[in-house]
Amino acid sequence: MLSRTADHLFWLSRYIERAENTARMLDIAYQTSLQPQSADESEQTWRSLVSISELNGLYGAKYSAINGRNVMEFMVADENNLSSIFNCLRAARENARAVRGALTTEVWETMNQTWLEFRRLLREGALARDPSQLFEWVKYRSHLSRGVTVGTMLQDEAFHFIRIGSFLERADNTARLLDVKFYRQEQAQSEHDAARDFYYWSAVLRSVSGFEIYRRVYSNVIQPDKVAELLILRPDMPRSLSHCITRMLANLKRVTNAQSGETLRRAGRLEAELAFGRIDEILAEGLHPFLDGFLAEVADLGSRISEDFLVPSA
Repeated sequence: MLSRTADHLFWLSRYIERAENTARMLDIAYQTSLQPQSADESEQTWRSLVSISELNGLYGAKYSAINGRNVMEFMVADENNLSSIFNCLRAARENARAVRGALTTEVWETMNQTWLEFRRLLREGALARDPSQLFEWVKYRSHLSRGVTVGTMLQDEAFHFIRIGSFLERADNTARLLDVKFYRQEQAQSEHDAARDFYYWSAVLRSVSGFEIYRRVYSNVIQPDKVAELLILRPDMPRSLSHCITRMLANLKRVTNAQSGETLRRAGRLEAELAFGRIDEILAEGLHPFLDGFLAEVADLGSRISEDFLVPSA
């Protein structure tokens, strides 16, 4: 497969996944903002979303205050924010258009319709009218895109590059979410309150569709260490780090070439660390250093995949 084709496929899936992840986090923040809370708590909720995406500088250059209206506008519709849902869906559609021949008609039409419909919804004021409904629509279109891809595409190299991009992006997002949320809760330990903790960790779980899964797996009250275990080490949790890296590696093995041996080795080592890791050991060493290291390894894998498959040879 031509490297530029692989590049477009890899990034179209990453952008779709990024749009969904952004919608998930914004929806939980919006729902949380409807509950009684102090002005400081509200600001911290919205600030954490900007921090997760490492967009503090860009946000600060445009807005003087952090609040729900500004953050949602910035993360949903801002054309200057390359990580906004608007730009993610536009980039996904443009990448799909560039490799139209490698996609089935159903996949292309889903991508194209998603972009056109999203623009219409923004023009009609859907974000201001009902943010939660718009976020649900973005999540639904991402599910639809993924389902159409799995259900209609030949499982060849094009399919595998799409899946590699999806799982790599999802792993990155889950790690960032955990890092920011655990750090914020550690800062608020002096104001420990059981009811508040429950709603806080429930929101974290709901942002990754993990609340019902947690109840089935642990059958007890929500505990931070169990949340970390579920989202890091459980191989059967669809958005956990372990699951994402395992699925990414399985697809990477299907497209391996003469120069990708080291990339495959590093991905395999990371998978093994997660498969045989223990949450008590991770927490004892420090969750923040662990997640920092994980994010660095994911970034390294992304760069190596680009060098091995996606960047045209000179």
